[in-house]
Amino acid sequence: MSHRTRKLLLLLAGAVLLPGLAHAGTTRVSTTTALMQHAVDGHWRSAAHKARDRYRHPVETLQFFGIKPDMTVIELDPGGGWYSEILAPFLYDHGQLIEAGSPKFADRIKAEPAVFGHVEKVVPFTPPFKVNLGAPNSADMVLTFRNTHDWLNRSPDALAAAFKSVYEVLRPGGVFGVVEHRAKPFADAVESAKALHRIPEDYLIALALKTGFRLDGVSEINANPKDPEDINVHRLPPDLAGPESEHAKLEAVGESDRMTLRFVKP
Repeated sequence: MSHRTRKLLLLLAGAVLLPGLAHAGTTRVSTTTALMQHAVDGHWRSAAHKARDRYRHPVETLQFFGIKPDMTVIELDPGGGWYSEILAPFLYDHGQLIEAGSPKFADRIKAEPAVFGHVEKVVPFTPPFKVNLGAPNSADMVLTFRNTHDWLNRSPDALAAAFKSVYEVLRPGGVFGVVEHRAKPFADAVESAKALHRIPEDYLIALALKTGFRLDGVSEINANPKDPEDINVHRLPPDLAGPESEHAKLEAVGESDRMTLRFVKP
């Protein structure tokens, strides 16, 4: 057990009151949740990354997916590593994190061993050409955060290949957690992905079911009812890629409306 984990468990020995339960007696926060919050609060995360927590709800999202600190987890296309710098410390002592994406991400892992020291490996992942995520039935959980529209932009076959590879690598009972920018219901998925970087929720659910998954949960954790769902997500914060005259209006909207889906391999 690492010094960090021992210190955290000692803190947990005290009574921690959950908000709103001050008169309901002492309630202990689970070790899993505390480890997750510790990773989210980590000093290694930049102020800019932490500022996005209110839109991305990392603790609530990972709780919904059911992540545990002893799991083997694959994160698809980590991009700038926003979730990676939470997942890696959370899984550091007892689990395994595999990053699937650009080999360039391996450079960041080497540069920050204290944070990413237990990343198992980085495997190339460029659907539909490179989609082998590992041995069949070897992972407990696969996660993708706002990536599916990129694969659909390549082609519907690329997105289907990504889903198939996830299905194959997961153990029976394994979880596929998906967060994606949401388009209007029953919109043309290909056109929405290209023009708006969004996918309608019904399209992703139908594809997952066709792949063989069971829909195990739908959450509105990352929903934003202020988002009209008919504009390119990059016009919204934090990019604000449109004209400066619309920045104030779109800052009031906040980040995009997002679906949060939990699929299970039977």
